[in-house]
Amino acid sequence: MNSPPDTPSAERPAVSDAELLTAHIDGDPHAFSEIVKRHRDRMWAVALRTLGDPDEAADAVQDAFVSAYRKAGTFRGEAAVTTWLHRIVVNACLDRMRRKSVRPVADDELIEAAERDTPLPDQTIERETSMEVSAALKLLPTDQRAALVLVDMMGYSVEDAAQVLSVPSGTVKSRCARGRAKLAPILSHLRNRSDSGRVSSAKGDRTS
Repeated sequence: MNSPPDTPSAERPAVSDAELLTAHIDGDPHAFSEIVKRHRDRMWAVALRTLGDPDEAADAVQDAFVSAYRKAGTFRGEAAVTTWLHRIVVNACLDRMRRKSVRPVADDELIEAAERDTPLPDQTIERETSMEVSAALKLLPTDQRAALVLVDMMGYSVEDAAQVLSVPSGTVKSRCARGRAKLAPILSHLRNRSDSGRVSSAKGDRTS
């Protein structure tokens, strides 16, 4: 009996992330590469916005995917694969930030910086605005920066960000509130560009 012809690839049901991860664990040599293709751009965006340095972000993403490749067997399906990957990427970023021992800037230093700041001219391009926000984020403690990146810049809900960061939702809300309060003096001159009042209002990521 002849075998039925293969279903055209366009008609085949999409393989889920969880199925790909299971296939990888079972020895499929191509499954994890597909996971990387699906998610590397978003992982890169998270890393770049968290670290503010393309080279550091590239290294963090590479570390994260190597870690995910090796630890795939620990995935229990309690959260989506994307959440699991984001958690690994964020942890890779936080590890790099801690190893560099960047000292968070004190509140009085933030105020002093804001007082020195000169308002940007109206014709300033969005890329400069994005760079300003990235530089300001670097002044925050690592936990506040990670929460703000996920919620205000990546558009995660507080609940989803809490899953990624493995902390309660209330902790994410608190970290975001403290981070926004510290950024407010430095980024106050950007407020006229949007009415949202959130970090995302000044991120200028449409250039990415």
